[in-house]
Amino acid sequence: MLGEQIGESQGKRTGRRALPADNGVKVEVTFDDSGKMLGIEFNGFGTYASAPRSDGTMFGEGQGVLMTKEGDMAAWKGQGVGRFVGGGAVSYRGALYYSSASPKLARLNNAVVVYEYEVDANGNTHTKYWEWK
Repeated sequence: MLGEQIGESQGKRTGRRALPADNGVKVEVTFDDSGKMLGIEFNGFGTYASAPRSDGTMFGEGQGVLMTKEGDMAAWKGQGVGRFVGGGAVSYRGALYYSSASPKLARLNNAVVVYEYEVDANGNTHTKYWEWK
């Protein structure tokens, strides 16, 4: 069951590059973002690589970090499925898994966090996070 929304962020794609893959090409994307997670403000960044699939969707995997103003940190790894939504925009849905030594962010260690990640044609990102119960 989808639980409460635990976070939201906005950011900007900061880089893209094409990489060779067994079935053609995969695209690596880097981004910076900021927002709130568990009610705590953070700045973060991440990298993911996506490859097209035969049905027109994309499968991606990535990793990143969020850091609070107080110096607390959580690392994440995730996977998702995306699709092009027109004009160069992309929409992903998937799951993230966090690891943190911070007591403030410890709840993330036991959570499966599902997300909606949107990137518009100008590289602006918007992500919403929910805890999957």
